[in-house]
Amino acid sequence: MKQQINIETWERKDHFHFFSQFQEPFFGVTVSVNCTKAYQLAKEHQYSFFLYYLYQALKAANETENFRYRIIDEKVYLFDEVHASPTINRPDGTFGFSYMDYKDEQEDFFANAKQVITEVQQTKGLIPAVSGENVIHFSAIPWLNFTSLSHARSFTFPDSCPKISFGKMMEENGNKTMAVSVHGHHGLMDGYHVGLFIDRFQELLNQ
Repeated sequence: MKQQINIETWERKDHFHFFSQFQEPFFGVTVSVNCTKAYQLAKEHQYSFFLYYLYQALKAANETENFRYRIIDEKVYLFDEVHASPTINRPDGTFGFSYMDYKDEQEDFFANAKQVITEVQQTKGLIPAVSGENVIHFSAIPWLNFTSLSHARSFTFPDSCPKISFGKMMEENGNKTMAVSVHGHHGLMDGYHVGLFIDRFQELLNQ
């Protein structure tokens, strides 16, 4: 479900009109999150660490309103929920796109996600996700401890979905950290909202 935003009375009216004129309206930041407790918990419960932090990131995005805004036919909508469209790595070195529904219960998300991963890994090609506009584009780059990141984009294709990427887990003095890159449409969000997302993501990783 989604509701249309009245742009004329929206507090982001000027921001939306200004940045929507840009060929590249996306901005991005890269930060480091502490995943020491999250990694330990995942191993204790025999969870996939990737699925564990993916779910926490998706939950944080759903709890951060600006990550649920989308532009459709030049109108702004607020979705009740957003889902995950992560890239899935295959043994042959390629990857495929996927679609995973957000679930209120973590275990339900894991069960569905494992099935989706198996399906993608057993096929070839990109397999475009059948998902619609209300997704977050996720990707994991576990081979690189990056400090910045850019995305391939077609400027002619109308896109307003946030893009979140995770880097290699690093360890120093017993603390495990991971780079997280967040790109968002500047007409829909600012650095302040990315900060809200990162703070909530970190809280969930610390639980």
